[in-house]
Formats: sequence, C-alpha cells, structure tokens
Amino acid sequence: MFASQVSRIGVMILKQLSRGKSASITRAGYTSNSYRHYLQPLFDQQSEINLLRGTIFEKHRLFSTSSASHSSNEGIEQKEKISVTFVDKDGEEKHIKVPTGMSMLEAAHENDIELEGACEGSLACSTCHVIVMDVDYYSKLEDPTDEENDMLDLAFGLTETSRLGCQVIAKPELDGIRLAIPAATRNFAVDGYVPKPH
Repeated sequence: MFASQVSRIGVMILKQLSRGKSASITRAGYTSNSYRHYLQPLFDQQSEINLLRGTIFEKHRLFSTSSASHSSNEGIEQKEKISVTFVDKDGEEKHIKVPTGMSMLEAAHENDIELEGACEGSLACSTCHVIVMDVDYYSKLEDPTDEENDMLDLAFGLTETSRLGCQVIAKPELDGIRLAIPAATRNFAVDGYVPKPH
C-alpha cells in the first residue's frame, strides 16, 4: 500500500513537471508547498508505521526477556536432584540421582531397580516396601497416612523404619538417603487386580 501511494504521487509529480511547473526538492524528501498536500499524508502514515514498529519491538523484547528468565528458572528447578542409594536383597548398592518431587518407586522404575509396585502407587498393595536404613533420614519423612500404615501391616519383613516407596518423595533434606529392598514381597490381589509380569 505504501509503495503504491509513492508511485501514484511520483506519477502526479511527473505530470506537473511535464506541464512546466517547477518543483524544488527539499532535504526532507518532499516537494515545496505546491506538492506538500500530496505527500504530507504519506509521511504522517510512515511516522505512524515507525512508531508502531517501535512499540511492537519493545513489547517483543520485554516478552522475550521475561519468558527467557522464566524458562531458566524452570531449568534450575528441574535440575535439582538428590542422591539416593538402593540396596538390594544381595547387598548390592545402586546409586542414582532423583529429581525432587519424584517418588522412590518412580525413581526405581526409571533406573531398572527391582522394586515391584504392583498397584502402581495407588496405595493398594505393599510391594514397593522399602526400609530406610538411617533413622535420621526416616525422621525427616512425613508421617505415614492411615492408608499407608494399613498396607505396611501386610508387608514382608516389616521394620520400625519401613515405608512404601510410592510415598517417599524426593526432597533436598533427603539427599544421601539409603533404602533397602526386602528379600521378598507380599502381593494380595486387590479388587481382582492381576499384576503385570516384570
């Protein structure tokens, strides 16, 4: 649209020049008073376009900066991990890094550690039973719910520091926790649940 207006005005100027009228070009890029009324709306429109471009650029710059800082904060949160050691029934240890907010059952599955979890963390079995090996770490855990205690009553090899892996959630104060996996599990069918082979 801008280009078409420029070419129309150019044609009008050429017609005026061919009729013998003189047009002195000023430094501002438009003709003297005789053609100012043709060109002034065009320059007004161009000024508005430049102003609009500046506003859009400024908004884009502010939006980009804020979104970049937000994503960098998310990256920091996602990178925060704690060290966890699983000790299997043979005494072999596996050290892993677990993101904060993840359950020990999920962490075990992601790292090919044999922690069954037949009910998939729905508090309907005791097969993700783990034993917290240090009482200090056990005391940092939130108290078990009644549902967890009911399932723990069915667990094989229950101890004073037993918990269900699906209920132990990684948090910074648990960095360095050691969890023993019992030698066996008890899996009672719950509402006809059929466990998947591992």
